[in-house]
Amino acid sequence: MMTDDAILALYWARSEQALAQAAEKYGGYCYAIAHGILSSRQDAEECVQDTWLKSWNAIPPHRPQKLAAFLGKITRNCSLDRLKRGMAGKRGGGQLPLVLSELEDCIPVSAADETEDAMLLTDALNSFLEGLTPLKRRVFLQRYWYMLPVKKVAAQNKLSAGQTASMLLRMRQELKGILEREGICL
Repeated sequence: MMTDDAILALYWARSEQALAQAAEKYGGYCYAIAHGILSSRQDAEECVQDTWLKSWNAIPPHRPQKLAAFLGKITRNCSLDRLKRGMAGKRGGGQLPLVLSELEDCIPVSAADETEDAMLLTDALNSFLEGLTPLKRRVFLQRYWYMLPVKKVAAQNKLSAGQTASMLLRMRQELKGILEREGICL
């Protein structure tokens, strides 16, 4: 399997092999992200295909530091856009409504609307995540970034669903406290 630097070199050389190599190395990862959000095999596969096209259009000029994170973000955004358009909502809506309802008490909606508030929120979230243990960070990201169901997060971390739910609740409460101390409006 090719290294990320070699795949990026193919993108920069405008070789279509870049897409094949990215798909081989990160296809499963991107599919897991899309499926976690959309809960539909067909929609997830279409979002992964969109990821390759969007990555082709973005590289160059952009040269990502971490190819996996770059592709994962594209996939996540494609999946969220598809969900917003209502295409996946008819098939159950994935984890998004649950995740949003869990976070609504600690993540301010207004902060996402204003650029300055969004930057403050991003900094506070990054600081919060850096302060977590590796297990807690992984659990938080699996639930709120990858939007995995609580049972799946629990299984992947060898925890019970109850332990995972309690851990997530405590982390949300801690995050809310940090945001309040930072003066980010809730």
